[in-house]
Amino acid sequence: MRPVLTRGLTAAAAATLVSGLGVAVATSASAAAGCRVDYTANSWSTGFTGAVTVTNLGDPISGGWRVTWAFPGNQQITQGWSATISQSGQNVTATNPSWSTTIGTNASVNFGFNANYSGTNTNPASFSLNGTACTGGTTPTSPPPTTTPPPTTPPPTTPPPTTTPPPNGSKVDNPYAGAKGYVNPEWKAKAEAEPGGSRVSNNPTAVWLDRIAAIEGTDDSSSNGSMGVRDHLDAAVAQGAGYIQFVIYNLPGRDCAALASNGELGPNDLPRYKAEYIDPIAAIQADAKYKNLRIINIVEIDSLPNLVTNTSGQAGGTAMCDTMKANGGYVQGIGYALNKLGALSNTYNYVDAAHHGWIGWDSNFGPTADIMLQAAQASGSVNNVTGFITNTANYSALREPFVQPTTSVNGQSVRQSKWVDWNQYTDELSFAQAFRTKLVSIGFNSNIGMLIDTSRNGWGGSQRPTAASTSTNVDTFVNESRIDRRIHAGNWCNQSGAGLGERPTAAPATGIDAYVWVKPPGESDGSSSLIPNDEGKGFDRMCDPTYTGNARNGNSLSGALPNAPISGAWFSAQFRELMANAYPAL
Repeated sequence: MRPVLTRGLTAAAAATLVSGLGVAVATSASAAAGCRVDYTANSWSTGFTGAVTVTNLGDPISGGWRVTWAFPGNQQITQGWSATISQSGQNVTATNPSWSTTIGTNASVNFGFNANYSGTNTNPASFSLNGTACTGGTTPTSPPPTTTPPPTTPPPTTPPPTTTPPPNGSKVDNPYAGAKGYVNPEWKAKAEAEPGGSRVSNNPTAVWLDRIAAIEGTDDSSSNGSMGVRDHLDAAVAQGAGYIQFVIYNLPGRDCAALASNGELGPNDLPRYKAEYIDPIAAIQADAKYKNLRIINIVEIDSLPNLVTNTSGQAGGTAMCDTMKANGGYVQGIGYALNKLGALSNTYNYVDAAHHGWIGWDSNFGPTADIMLQAAQASGSVNNVTGFITNTANYSALREPFVQPTTSVNGQSVRQSKWVDWNQYTDELSFAQAFRTKLVSIGFNSNIGMLIDTSRNGWGGSQRPTAASTSTNVDTFVNESRIDRRIHAGNWCNQSGAGLGERPTAAPATGIDAYVWVKPPGESDGSSSLIPNDEGKGFDRMCDPTYTGNARNGNSLSGALPNAPISGAWFSAQFRELMANAYPAL
C-alpha cells in the first residue's frame, strides 16, 4: 500500500458536506409498478444516518424515479447523497440524480442521508415509488381497458404475485462464516520447507492473479506459483473447502504510484483487461462443478485510493495516476470486474480500501469512499459488492491499545505527534469499522462486511510494548507505546521487524466479516534492487533498505529488508522473521 499523508478538511470540502438538499421532479414510465424498500437508521443521541435501498419489482422505469415517505416523528434531514432530497414537515421526497434515471426490473437504487431528531427515532411506516406504494409486490399503474361497467361489489381477490428474487441470488451474508478455507498447496509446501513452517502452513491464504498468464498457470514463473485458476478450484473441491480467495490484480496502468508492482497492461489496455483477463476468470468460476464453493474475489489492490491521494496537487502525485484518473480505466475496469465476477450466486467481491495510514485523514476518507461508490455504480449495482478489505499486503497494527486518537500527553493529543500526524485513526480495526459506516451512509448496502489482512501486522517479539510510555513528550510517548514498529506509517515494502498477525478468523468483531491472510506470508513485496523479469514488475526504491525516502514517507528510511526478490516471489528471510515476531505468538 502506498500511503500519502495528507491532513485537514478544506473549506470547499466542508461546504460539500451540507449540500445536496433541493427539489427535483421525476417522471415515470407508463408501466406496471411495484417495489420493495429496505430502510436502516444508524442512530445516536440526537441524530442518525439513514440508508435506503429501493428495488423495482415491476416493469422497467425510465425517465426518472421519485421515492416518498413520511417520518412519524420530528426527524429533519440535514444532508443527502445519491438522490436530491427535499422535506416539508414530516413528508420527504427523494428524486433521482442526473446519472441514475432508470431502474430495471429487479434492479435497485441506493441513497442515504443524515438527519437530526429528538425523542424516539421510529422508522417510516411506508414508502412509495413514483406514486405506487412499496409493499413488496407488483400492482398496475392504471386499470386495463374494459367494455363493461365495474361491479358495484368487487369480487373476492387474491393478492398479486410477489416477485422477490434476492438481489444476490443465494449468497450468504458472510462467506467466511461456518466455512473451511482453501489452503494453497504451493504456498503450504514453501512454508513447510522453512524451519517451523508447519505451525502456520495450514492457514488459508489468497491466490494472486497478477497477470493474464496466471489464469492458466505457468511453469516458469518466479512468483505466485504455477497452478492456474481451475487448478486451484479443483484443489479446493478436493480439500472439501468451503471458500477460496482470489486476488484480482491486473488493471491497466496498475499501481500508478509505485514501480514494484506495476503490471503488464498499459494505461489504455482496458479492452484487453476485460476480454483477456476478467472474462476468462469469470468463465472458469462459473463452471457448475464449483457451485458449492464460496468464491471470494479481492478486487484490485492499490487502485482507487491512488486516484484520490496520488494525483496532481498531492505530495505523491504521478503522471500515471493522472492518466488513470482522466481516462477512467480504474473505475471502469473495476466496475466491469464487479459486474462479471459478481453475477454468480456463489461469488463474493471485496474491493480494496487501502488502510488507515493512507486514507485516515478527513481529506482522503470521504473522497475515497465516494470513488468506491462510482466504481460500484459502474458495475450496474452496489449489490455486486459484498464488502471491502483494508490493510491488504500492509503492516498497520490491528489494535493500538496505548495510542488512540483520544489519548493526550501533557495536554497534547497524540494526533499532534509526528507518527500520527493528525490522522483520525491509529489502528486498523477502528478505521475499518468507521469506513464501513461511511460506505453505508453514501449508498452501499447496510450488510456489507469488512476484511482486514492480518498476515503481517502482528508486531510481536521483544520489541512489542506491553504498557504505555511514561514520557511527557508526545513524540516519545507515541514512539515508545505504539505496537506498529515501522519507521514511518508510509513504509510498505518488506518491513523489518514485522510479525504474523491474527490467524484467519470469521466474524471476529462488529462489522468485520473476517481477519484474512490475503498476502501470503513469505511472498515478497518487491525487490531490493533491480531484477530483470518478464512479469512487468519494476524496482521501487521503497524496497531498497538504503533509501532515505520521499514526501510520501516523511523522507524517512524505507525500513525494508535486504536481498528481497521481485514481488510475489518467495522470500525465506522474511517468512522466518514473520514467524519469530508473530503475535499472538506461535
